[in-house]
Amino acid sequence: MDIIKLVASLPRSREADIIGRQALRSGTSVGANYREATRARSKREFISKIGIVEQEADETLYWLELLDESGLMNGRLLEDLIKEADELVAIFVTIGKKSKE
Repeated sequence: MDIIKLVASLPRSREADIIGRQALRSGTSVGANYREATRARSKREFISKIGIVEQEADETLYWLELLDESGLMNGRLLEDLIKEADELVAIFVTIGKKSKE
């Protein structure tokens, strides 16, 4: 929900709209794909879905960092989301590695 709030609060410019749309897409995809992973019918399917979750979380982190580095957005919400996205990437990487053992 915080990614939705962040994107809604972006300034109205072409650059912010493009980056915001990408961040919103990948940020909301993390939850949807994680939900799919938890409903996987096999270990192989779970590993595949968790890989997608990891990629989407990392992509979200990229867009959030781009918002910060470009100066298009700053503030506590963005800082918190960058920290959370970084933590989620680490968690999903660990889950993916352990699932392959």
